Amino acid sequence: MLKGRFLLRAIARRTMASKIEPGAPQPIYLDVQATSPMDPRVVDAMLPYMINDFGNPHSRTHSYGWKAEEGVEQARKYVADLIKADPRDIVFTSGATESNNLAIKGVAKFRKQSGKNHIITLQTEHKCVLDSCRYLENEGFKVTYLPVDKGGMVDMEQLEQSITPETCLVSIMFVNNEIGVVQPIKQIGELCRSKGVYFHTDAAQATGKVPTDVNDLKIDLMSISGHKIYGPKGAGALYVRRRPRVRVEAQMSGGGQERGLRSGTVAAPLCIGLGEAARIAGREMEMDKAHVERLSRMLIDGISEKLTHIIRNGDEKHAYPGCVNLSFAYVEGESLLMALKSIALSSGSACTSASLEPSYVLRAIGSEEDLAHSSIRFGLGRFTTEEEVKHTIDLCVRETERLRELSPLWEMVQEGIDLKSIQWTQH
Repeated sequence: MLKGRFLLRAIARRTMASKIEPGAPQPIYLDVQATSPMDPRVVDAMLPYMINDFGNPHSRTHSYGWKAEEGVEQARKYVADLIKADPRDIVFTSGATESNNLAIKGVAKFRKQSGKNHIITLQTEHKCVLDSCRYLENEGFKVTYLPVDKGGMVDMEQLEQSITPETCLVSIMFVNNEIGVVQPIKQIGELCRSKGVYFHTDAAQATGKVPTDVNDLKIDLMSISGHKIYGPKGAGALYVRRRPRVRVEAQMSGGGQERGLRSGTVAAPLCIGLGEAARIAGREMEMDKAHVERLSRMLIDGISEKLTHIIRNGDEKHAYPGCVNLSFAYVEGESLLMALKSIALSSGSACTSASLEPSYVLRAIGSEEDLAHSSIRFGLGRFTTEEEVKHTIDLCVRETERLRELSPLWEMVQEGIDLKSIQWTQH
């Protein structure tokens, strides 16, 4: 099994992305939270439905449609099995962004007619969740954006106090995409169920990595992304509980596919790729977990033992080990990223990377602006190797030391000057 996994890693690295310059070495990929490389086994599962079994899964009059439908329904079962759900509860979408929009807007609009017009979420949610909530505010809904503590965790007492008779939905991310914090999903689910409030979780970063039983956790709606679990981009799913039934208003009009919740022809190859990725994740979750935990500890210890003033962002005791967000004090994060050009890294969410502002997630956990600007997210996954982590450690240490030598602030710190005591003047 291990020999086979090393072979898969080699294949995945060779096929990961096009080289920027002809002949340039392929960068080491440590940005798994942005997207994961497709597992070659997923590609193998998808290919027949792109070439021979290309039928429309909604065509009921010939074998091409039957074959495609059979593949889609098998994929639906694989996704359901991964989260311990009924296959009939799985709605295929184009990804977690669509799933989040459908869950939040769909529940809110359906429940509004019964006087339920209040939604609760966190300030650290993914941008598509926050933007969906802002859209609903413009439609007359009330939204509570709860703060988090310095570790990024929700305050359960504050959450309970925020629930009112008008609350229709609580939406809280399972694993944060920037700092890897794992929220107390079971406690949140039990609280929401006791209050008669629907609970939605964006599980794009948790599915296939954190064991999930939607019934035990009392989750009512859950968003899933294919390309975060070594599956294809453009494929996702929304778990919508049927018993007790969760009512959702469709956001697209059309042929009424996917229980009438998501009209449009289902993209069979993409759904089958998602299903195969889910099947593999369920079978190899423990192996992946051990592999990522070992590399995560190696990375954190390797950098922290050789450099001072390194801050781990997020509650380390409640964090997914494959998402490591570190701040390198007295170094500009963008400068460090440029210096580490042989490694594919990011300073935060790919969905907000065009902004020059520091991460709103880091600001929400109380990170000072200079530290927020010096943060880098390291994403470790199934195909990351020990050699790649060792190279990353060595390069991070060398380049951080070089950049600090160029920093007047670092020189002042070395001389024992407390930078916070200085009153800076503006010209």
